[in-house]
Amino acid sequence: MDLLFINAISCAGNKHYRMKMKQKCLAATITIVLLTLPFLSIHCFADGYVFSYQLLNHPDGSTYYNLNVAVSESLYEYYLGKNHGMSSNNDFAKFVTPYALKPISDSLEEVYSDDEDFVNGVLMIVHQIPYEVTVPTKYPVETICLNKGDCDLFSLIAASIIKARGLDVVLLYYEGESHMNIGVNLSHVPNDAREQAHYVTHDNVHYYMAECTGGDWQNGWRIGECPTSLENAPVQVVTLENCEQTTLGQVSASYHTLSPSTISISIEQSFLIQGSTITLSGKLTPALQNRIVTVYVRINVSPWTAVGSTMTDSNGDFGYAWSAETSGIYEVRVGWSGDDNYAGADSQIQTLTVLSMFFILILGMTTVLGCVGLAVFLMSKRAKPSMPEPQPPEIPS
Repeated sequence: MDLLFINAISCAGNKHYRMKMKQKCLAATITIVLLTLPFLSIHCFADGYVFSYQLLNHPDGSTYYNLNVAVSESLYEYYLGKNHGMSSNNDFAKFVTPYALKPISDSLEEVYSDDEDFVNGVLMIVHQIPYEVTVPTKYPVETICLNKGDCDLFSLIAASIIKARGLDVVLLYYEGESHMNIGVNLSHVPNDAREQAHYVTHDNVHYYMAECTGGDWQNGWRIGECPTSLENAPVQVVTLENCEQTTLGQVSASYHTLSPSTISISIEQSFLIQGSTITLSGKLTPALQNRIVTVYVRINVSPWTAVGSTMTDSNGDFGYAWSAETSGIYEVRVGWSGDDNYAGADSQIQTLTVLSMFFILILGMTTVLGCVGLAVFLMSKRAKPSMPEPQPPEIPS
């Protein structure tokens, strides 16, 4: 009976011990995973950003449109990494990006043939973005993706879309009021303004005011209308000669739901010597021909930059090569902006290491010295005279 009792206690003790060991192993495993996570590079396909804006065919119209705008993750991060510094108010112009927002402009042209109606359509879009005081100044793609902004950010979006249409547009900055809107040179005096049309004159050109803030997109400000607080306020006209002329990526825009797409990337090498050529290939699905694919690179955790672009062939395949002039850890991905049928897509991120010539030189010298040292050691060991082994003394007979 005592033996059975002792065995029962022993079994219970062993079970408790095994349970404690399992708990310790689980805790150790979790700890290792948590400690390792910061050093892992986990990448997935980015869904990007999709927003929908309502439009009327006319400020007093009754026909509604729904414009879908999609922005790829790579395009957003590209603008996120650009220089946001400003040395004067004239630097606001660099944040105007007509090419990047041209698909929105092209979509609006399908509805609005008159330039006044076109500008009022643009105002309907920016009046739907929630207002929030935002610093520092951001590029239009950033504001669209964040879906919030203030007067200057809304004005930069509006000016970008209007300039992409080919209209003469300026930024109007009221420093005393800490406010910004835009001015547009129209082909005629605004017909839909609900008051006498307001404008500013610069270089003998009339620029009709367009207020970009306000949350009521259906009944909001129209071009030619001016807030009372700004009627006599001093204003600085910021012209857009220094706006962004072109870029490698664009948003996509369409009046119907954009279908998804995917894009892949493959890099032949994992290690390269500085100055060598990096070669990549990939495929766009669906297989669309003559679509622009942008190559983005980040070196040593620096901001993403666009190094170039290529075109897809009839099978949706593409390739690209460029020289690795800087050593370091390269992260590479590709993206395409989409079109009026498909939303843009980004590839997975591929990582490769580019070794500097100095590192290769040091490695080569170290290898040579190591080989020389080993050879000297072996030769010295071979040249060393062998000592005869001591013999046991002879036993006298």
